[in-house]
Amino acid sequence: MTAATAVAAVSGLDAVSGALAKQFVGWLETGFRPDGMFADDVFADLTIPQWRVQASGVDAAFGLRENSHPFQGEIRIEALDSTARGFLLQFEERWLADGQRWYCRELIHCVVRAERISELAIYCTGDWDEATQRQHADQVPLQRP
Repeated sequence: MTAATAVAAVSGLDAVSGALAKQFVGWLETGFRPDGMFADDVFADLTIPQWRVQASGVDAAFGLRENSHPFQGEIRIEALDSTARGFLLQFEERWLADGQRWYCRELIHCVVRAERISELAIYCTGDWDEATQRQHADQVPLQRP
């Protein structure tokens, strides 16, 4: 299932948030920047293990991901829910880099104002290489994948 299909299959979002969610997931998968997805004054707040980074403005918000995680990959959406101010996207991502298959899991609250994403609160596990993924699988039996 492609990301666009996964986003389209989720009900409960209004038309604006649904369209923004599709654009956002498409950007995550391809790196292609959709015009008009972010408000001019968008603010992004990224929390990764033991670090926190912020960005203001469209180029800086795009760059927050592109400069630290520029790999195209596969997105598996776990949840996409409406919030009082926008939508919440929960997903895992896998990509190839440096001869390895990498993994991360993220939760992003996208605040929508005037039909654009105006704020992002991003929580990420950090990027797990294959050794970390094996160690986790050996030490932690997950009840739900």
